[in-house]
Amino acid sequence: MLHIYRQITALKRCRPVVIAQKREQAERYPFEPVYLIAKPATHFLRRFWFRKVRDAPWQISSGELHALLRVLTKTDACLLHIYFGHIAVHLLPLIRTWTNPSIVSFHGADVMVDMDKPAYREATRQMLDAVKLVLVRSESLRRAVIHLGCDEKKIEVQRAGIPLDEFPFRERILPPRSRGGEWRFVQACRLIEKKGLPVALRAFESFLRTYPNATLTIVGEGPLLGQLQELARELKIDNSVSFTGFVSQEQLRDIFYASHIFLHPSETGPDGNQEGIPNSMLEAMASGLPVFATQHGGIPEAIENGVSGVLVPERDDKALARALFETAQDRHFLSGIGRAGAEAVAEKFDQCIQVRRLDDIYLRIIGRGD
Repeated sequence: MLHIYRQITALKRCRPVVIAQKREQAERYPFEPVYLIAKPATHFLRRFWFRKVRDAPWQISSGELHALLRVLTKTDACLLHIYFGHIAVHLLPLIRTWTNPSIVSFHGADVMVDMDKPAYREATRQMLDAVKLVLVRSESLRRAVIHLGCDEKKIEVQRAGIPLDEFPFRERILPPRSRGGEWRFVQACRLIEKKGLPVALRAFESFLRTYPNATLTIVGEGPLLGQLQELARELKIDNSVSFTGFVSQEQLRDIFYASHIFLHPSETGPDGNQEGIPNSMLEAMASGLPVFATQHGGIPEAIENGVSGVLVPERDDKALARALFETAQDRHFLSGIGRAGAEAVAEKFDQCIQVRRLDDIYLRIIGRGD
């Protein structure tokens, strides 16, 4: 994931080593060293046994455990940072066997998914007891991890970092108030349930009745693509909605600067999946793009409603449409929240500050801090 790549490559005082199961797009994301620990041939059967027979999260085999220990010994590792809580549950045998400290970070979906199952909840509690430190991206995730049984003294908020130099603030030239105004909306995300994309489409359909020249660009890939395209056809807005698929960071930046409003009506998924604080939303804010989102997860920690963005209740396309109508008539308000949003990201989510803090955390945990 890009936000993890940014974090790893920006470290200054600690030398990171990456261990993964597979590597993709190495030319786009250069980094060394990367050690690959392939899944054993019996992984599918092992996972089936744990999930279907025992109804519990699978854990690594003894072969994987020893392969990981060999890499940690070979690289003289002082600290193990496991990204995503549900991955750490699978690695519990490693956390317990390795003698050096381990930390885990939670990002959103890895907090509540499958936590209605007692065995999954208990395995997560054991993992939280075994690690030295727990990092979370937002205060809302901190509360969720405490609810899972984690000692709150070992939890720290470590925010996502946005490279501000890649998304410099730029004032938008807004369309006229007339019906002919060519408003350009954008939502950039993975096409999954918690992103609230049907809400965005329905709100846009309402907006389009008054501003027929408006357009909505949906950037990203995911399993809901076909359903969303069908919904756009049912709403008769498919000629005004474009699905770009995956785009590069440079292309995304160009789309941001060509747009007037960023939509991100996140909602809690049926499996409990929630947002931390969406990176694409923070990037849009940094660029000066006014954001309309929801009172969900960690989003209110980045956006003060009516000051640095607009927040509406989850799953409420009518409230989102009303907010868009009202602000389309108030150019001063839109300009204000665009500027305030960029200032909020610079204050709380500057990558330089957040990575410096992560370096501090690593050095403190291994006893080499100031």
